[in-house]
Amino acid sequence: MTQTSPNLHLLVTAGPTYEPIDAVRFIGNRSSGRLGSALADEATRRGWTVTLLLGPNAIAPSDPRVRLVRFQSTADLQARLAEFLPHCDVLVMAAAVADYRPAPEEIDPLGKRRRSKEGMTLRLEATPDLLSGCSSQARPDQLLVGFALEPQAQLMDSARAKLARKSIDLIVANPLETMDSSTIRAWLIGNADRGISLEVSTGEAIPKDCFAAWLLDHLTPLAHERAASERARVQP
Repeated sequence: MTQTSPNLHLLVTAGPTYEPIDAVRFIGNRSSGRLGSALADEATRRGWTVTLLLGPNAIAPSDPRVRLVRFQSTADLQARLAEFLPHCDVLVMAAAVADYRPAPEEIDPLGKRRRSKEGMTLRLEATPDLLSGCSSQARPDQLLVGFALEPQAQLMDSARAKLARKSIDLIVANPLETMDSSTIRAWLIGNADRGISLEVSTGEAIPKDCFAAWLLDHLTPLAHERAASERARVQP
């Protein structure tokens, strides 16, 4: 059954980050943004207010009511999250954020590195952990959802470790084959330490638009419960 949510604001991130090497080249990944855009469309159809932070060369949502904000790099996305996180009830961090980027001294923002017989060596630095940063800044009434894209053999262990490490409410565990695919097989795992004891699976692989509906069916009551609980806590 579709659950409408006219009073909830969803913030979704989707697509890849592009970390510049020079004015032409970048370090990126194959994320299509398809799942995040499907989630934005489905939530809008259900009456949510939706803001989608969408990376470069990613599939855009079809519903014109989705507020679409573009980003390029991890630094861009970090700035957009700082701007929009305070206004949402639920954050779904579906973007494929780079773990590393070229160190500042390696970047030629106005030029183009020329080919050399000696090859090219780049020093990379770690990017900031955006989801952990959001967790440290989030209000008690907000619901934070992350994704764990891992090889099937270590999927569940990695997802549970990431859930605890980033101190978020829920995590979607999905195998590497999901990237750039039109379907997804996933597990939704709750953080019992944050009051959510939940572990459910889609079963077989399903189209990403169907997954968006499946995920929202689970997130909607949890978001309402979290908001109601916090209102009750602060009321005299």
